[in-house]
Amino acid sequence: MSKRDYYEVLGVSRTAAEDELKKAYRRAAQKFHPDRNPGDKAAEASFKEAKEAYEVLSDGGKRRIYDQHGHAAFENGMGGGNPGGGFHDVNDIFGDIFGDIFGGGRQRGPRRGADLRYVVELDLEEAVFGVDKRIEVPTLVACKPCDGSGAEDGKVETCGTCRGRGQVRMQRGIFAVQQACPACGGRGQTIAKPCKTCHGNGRVQDEKVLQVKIPAGVDTGDRIRLAGEGEAGPPGAQPGDLYVEVDVRAHPIFQREGNDLYCEVPVRFSQAALGADIVVPTLEGEALIKVPHGTQTGKLFRLRGKGVKSVRSHGTGDLLCRVVVETPVNLTARQRELLKDFDATFEGEHGARHSPRSSGFLDGVKSFWDRMTS
Repeated sequence: MSKRDYYEVLGVSRTAAEDELKKAYRRAAQKFHPDRNPGDKAAEASFKEAKEAYEVLSDGGKRRIYDQHGHAAFENGMGGGNPGGGFHDVNDIFGDIFGDIFGGGRQRGPRRGADLRYVVELDLEEAVFGVDKRIEVPTLVACKPCDGSGAEDGKVETCGTCRGRGQVRMQRGIFAVQQACPACGGRGQTIAKPCKTCHGNGRVQDEKVLQVKIPAGVDTGDRIRLAGEGEAGPPGAQPGDLYVEVDVRAHPIFQREGNDLYCEVPVRFSQAALGADIVVPTLEGEALIKVPHGTQTGKLFRLRGKGVKSVRSHGTGDLLCRVVVETPVNLTARQRELLKDFDATFEGEHGARHSPRSSGFLDGVKSFWDRMTS
């Protein structure tokens, strides 16, 4: 099956700038990401297709080759590799296989900044309805005086040792391997006058302040990826990504299970016996449940659509109210007398029909003891 044109995959023109490519890829990734489409093979294939297209078009060298030769360039190993492989020459093959053994590697230029993880605590209401959160992330950021270049005067020169590649080829016996250039540390550039603030590193320790949009329906363990908001890379390198992980605090009334919410509703035994209309809380206000006469502890009443709207689908969960029949305390003398009179009405052979669970329990106990003593 022939591959679709990479520009068509991302929905951009052939003259699209880097920012436009990045935005198009983000849209596609958010739409087709496997986490948002669990079990959807078509979405997974579209996600991989968009990722492959962006990896080629965001690389200037690969993009020029693709514009000239199309997919055939990478299928035949042209241009230093394709999304699946390919090498310049036999030395590159050995360098790729044995680079780790000899401390080398094929990466050119400095490594991108590290990815970061930040845990944001949310109230249940914030997680259910979504919220904008201001966070402060301690990390390495680009040095402002030198604009991240590491040079006091902003001037950097191409390294004469590696000629800007950031890698040098070393002969180790019969193998030729590549490793980071010792003269520039893999940057591919040298600095004559290092910045006095960052001492030529291009980065300083600081706090990055961000406004994060938390979508409605998230739950503990969900992660939000903020591309390029991680640790700043060294001069000439891209920054890492920031992963904001959600942790929802315990709620005094509701417990969440998936997209459903649960709560316990205490009722007086007279309400449970006679039936009553009970007002219960929801995250959107109050609701009414009709408790029929003879209701027992543990009875669940379902309020459809009063739960959580899923962040991954269009479905909304339910609110399930569990009735708990509450025993009265601090009784007055009058109330005690009334209860005694009421309890006396259960004596005799007619009491069992008013307390079916109690009668069944006593029958079970009697049967148990008969078996134990026989």
